[in-house]
Amino acid sequence: MTDHDLRKRAHDLDVTVWVGKKGVESVAGELSDQLEDRDLVKVKFLRAARGGSSTEELAVDLSEHADADLVETRGNTAVFAR
Repeated sequence: MTDHDLRKRAHDLDVTVWVGKKGVESVAGELSDQLEDRDLVKVKFLRAARGGSSTEELAVDLSEHADADLVETRGNTAVFAR
C-alpha cells in the first residue's frame, strides 16, 4: 500500500492515542499494542506534550519508541503504521 493510500485511509480514522504531559514514552507501548490489531493508528499531541517541540519532532520520537512507521503529521495529529 502506498503512502498516498495510507493517508487517504487515515483521513476518516478516529484518534485513539493521546500524548499528554507525560510525553511519548508513556504511550509508546499503547501505540505498539494498537498497531498489532490494526493497520493505522491516529495520535493527537496535546498542548501539554508539545512544550517547545513541534508535532513532527514528537511524532518521530514516538515512532522510534514504538517501532512504528510515521505516515504523516497534520496539525497536532500524526498517523502511524507498522
